Parts: sequence; structure tokens; C-alpha cells
Amino acid sequence: MNILVSDSLSKQGVEILERAGFTVDVKTKMPKEELLKEIKHYDGLIVRSGTKVTAEVIAAAERLKVIGRAGSGLDNVDSQAATKRGIVVMNTPGGNTVTTAEHTMAMIFAMSRRIPQATASVKAGKWEKDKFMGVELYNKTLGVVGIGQIGGYLAKLAQGAAMNVIAYDPYLAPERAEKMGVELVELPELFRRADIVSVHTPLTAETKGLINATVIATMKPGVMIVNCARGGIVNEADLAEALRSKKVAAAAFDVFEEEPVKPDNPLLALDNFICTPHIGAQTGEAQENVAIGIAEQIVDYFTKGIARGAVNIPSVPPEVLPRLQPYLSLAEKLGLLQAQLCEGGIERVTVEYYGEVSGFSAAPLTIAVLKGLLAPILEDVVNYVNAPVIAKERGIEVKEVKSTDAGDYASVVRVRVEAGKATHRIAGTLYHRKHPRVIEIDDFQVEVVPEGHMILILNADKPGVIGSVGQALGAHQVNIARMQCSREERGGTALLIIGLDAPLPAGVFETLRSLPHILSVKLADLARGL
Repeated sequence: MNILVSDSLSKQGVEILERAGFTVDVKTKMPKEELLKEIKHYDGLIVRSGTKVTAEVIAAAERLKVIGRAGSGLDNVDSQAATKRGIVVMNTPGGNTVTTAEHTMAMIFAMSRRIPQATASVKAGKWEKDKFMGVELYNKTLGVVGIGQIGGYLAKLAQGAAMNVIAYDPYLAPERAEKMGVELVELPELFRRADIVSVHTPLTAETKGLINATVIATMKPGVMIVNCARGGIVNEADLAEALRSKKVAAAAFDVFEEEPVKPDNPLLALDNFICTPHIGAQTGEAQENVAIGIAEQIVDYFTKGIARGAVNIPSVPPEVLPRLQPYLSLAEKLGLLQAQLCEGGIERVTVEYYGEVSGFSAAPLTIAVLKGLLAPILEDVVNYVNAPVIAKERGIEVKEVKSTDAGDYASVVRVRVEAGKATHRIAGTLYHRKHPRVIEIDDFQVEVVPEGHMILILNADKPGVIGSVGQALGAHQVNIARMQCSREERGGTALLIIGLDAPLPAGVFETLRSLPHILSVKLADLARGL
């Protein structure tokens, strides 16, 4: 097997591949044109964050069977394009948990005691002792947005510094939070109470600009903000203004919306802002861990057929995968939709299989549901290996039910989620055994293609609702790709589902919510997943 390593990788990883009898070529910092030319010669590709594995690169990869990311983030890999080509994508999400959490804590210490600024002052020949008044962390409140592996480990470090930790995580069971010694609160309360806010979520349509001028206005005067997760979660222009006015006393970033960061970024000119060049995972230990991890996973895949750490396929026999794959896609989409519709900490997930699908092993399908359910709310990449572990860590009970009777359908997969003292139900099927469809959302019978961007509007069954919604979208130049209505009974509650070609523009969401007879509006992004 020929393996291309296109980003720097610890030598221990290369040695593992070579001992397995693989031919390894290390070619870093290749221009795009060279990568497109070279990739056709390789069976495996190992990257970190530098190489952009686009659909174009994947199309040029004539022999490629596996892409390995030495680390957790997969922003630079087009996993959907790889899945369509039957290429396994795998990563090592746990290898840099400790390192990234430690870096975040180091940023908190450095920010609160102004260590970088004081160091620069001394090196400039000054002794400005009175200028660098710091802030004690003792008994301060740290607000953690997203208690995944990194956020959870950060909570432990902060508790070690005698800080109080509050957290927002809509999918973390209260019992699990209690064991961690963390107080779960709603997001507005976290922003209102925290002395320091640290974000640990993926960058999605929902989290982009999560912290902005409006949110900052609700925070304590003198709050401090840390972002070592993903650039874009904090609106940089709004933060710069808040730092100038001293509403935000200090901020620390390891990530930026555009990297490398431009010299004219307004944050860089501010004395109360400190930053590092995306080095949260840059320790010798972490790099060695992820290099060894991804090398061992690739060796196992090629020699044993075991896809450990795969984000786009489970470990199932190769002869079964073609028949199972459409159901995997359906299961993940159902979980993904549930994640964006249910509210509150998830306590229990029940996956029901009816008809032909009940003849398959339920384990990989249930894991696909959990992957879809957990992926939108964790800063770590959730895959087919760690999804059950993460669910267990969060105190989520998982059940499976099977029956050969699918009623009017050949197969039905139904996902019930108990969260926030309510039960939410979504069911789906396959048309012609390959095209996923959602056929049930709570008490509504529907026929929805689970893809792209969707608006789900719960409204009173009154004349004019559909017209007012269409008019509002048209006024903002929003094109409707598809639309469907369903109702429980005449004059009762109705569900309007609208598919869009692109994400809903800013401001339109509130416009829809304010329309007459609208009970609730929710957005769902189903562009992710298989």
C-alpha cells in the first residue's frame, strides 16, 4: 500500500506504517496543482489541518481508499465527497483533548494576569508594575458553552483553581452534570452570570456569531471571553468594539474566522486582547498521540478491515455495507433532525426498527442515530466509534425495538427522544430502498426529503398562514425549494415544512416568528452527515 503524508506528522506514526510494510511518502506543503497530480498514486492519505482535501482532490484520487486526519477537526476534508466515492474518512478525536483544554486554561491565566503584555513591557526595558493589575480566578465563575471532552476537561482544570463552573449544553443529562460538579444553566443565564466565558462548540449555522454585540450587552461589565474552539463563533468586530469600551475587560483567541489572521484585524491592535496562532493542539505529546493513533487505524483498516475512528462508515462486513448504507444515511439524518428539534437535556433514546430493516444488525444503525444526534452540539468530531461512549458518558439511556411489521412501508426507522420532560418522535423510510424520507414528525404525517436547509413552522390551522410566510420569504429574496403542510385536525395545529436552497438570511427568522398564528419556528441543517 502506498501512503501519502501531506502534512507534518510525528515520526512515530511514519515508523508504524513502514513496519507494516507500507510505502510512505512524506510530501508537505504541496501546492494544490501538485497534490491533484500526485494523489492518484496513493491508497491512503494522512493529513492534519494544512491540506485541503476537497471534492476536486477526491475526484483525482484514482486509488484512494482511506483519508486519515491526525487530530479531531475535519473542516478541511470533504467527507460527503469521500463517502460518495466509497473512501473511508477517519480521525483521532481524543488525542488532543487534554492539550487543548490546558491551552484554554493557560489563556485564561495569561489573560487574567496580563502576562503577555507584562512580558512585552519588561523586554522593552520598562518596569511598569502598577500598570498590570490582574484579576484573581479564585471563586470566579467560568461559563463553559459546550461540555464535550475538551469542555469537560477544562471544567476539571477550573475547579482545581477553585473556580465555580456553570455550563450550557442542551444535550447533557442533569445527572451527568451533577457528577461533574457543574451547574447546568440556559445560555442567557450563563452569559449573564459568568465572569469568564469559554466556547467549546463546533462552528455551525447556529453557532456562527453566537457571541455578538447583543449577547455581550447582557454580560457582566468586565467579563472575559476565550475562544479556543472554532473561529467565527465570536463576532470579531463586535468583540473589538466591546474591548475598546471595556465592557469586555479582556479576550483571548487561539482561532480566528480567517486564518492566517490578517494584520489589519481590529482585535490585533487592542492591548486587552491576546492570541496564539491556532496552537491549541500543538504539544509534543498530543502530536505523538494523534500520529500513532491515525497510523495504527490505517494499518488496521488495510490489514484487518477494521475501520476504527471512521466518521462516515461503521465497522461492518464489506459485503453488507452496500445494502446497509442507505439505512445508515437515513438513521443519521433522523438523529440529526432530532438534535435540532428537541429541547432540553436528553435522557433516553429509543430506536425502533420495523419491516425489512429489522433483519439487519441494529448496532451500526443505532450508532448512526447517535452520531447524528450528538454531532451538532459537541466541539469534538463524533464518529461511529465514540458516539455510544459519548452517549453513555452523558447519561443517555439507549434502547432498541424490532418488529417485522412495518405497516404500509417495506421498512420504517423511528427515533424517540425523551428530553426536557417531553418525548419527540421522528420516523423515516427508504423510497425504492435507497432514497431517505421522513414520514412522521411527532403527531404529523409528512413526506420530507431530509437534505439541505429546512424551516419547520408550527402554526394554528388558519387561512392566510402559508401566504404570509411565502410573502415574508419572498420579500427577503429567499427561494423555496420545496414545501409541505400537515395538520393534526381541521382548525387545530398544523406543521409547515419548507426546504431552502441556502441558509436563512439574518433577520428573517424573527420576521417569521412575529407573523400571525405562528406558534414556533425552528431551523434545521441537514447538509451534514452521510
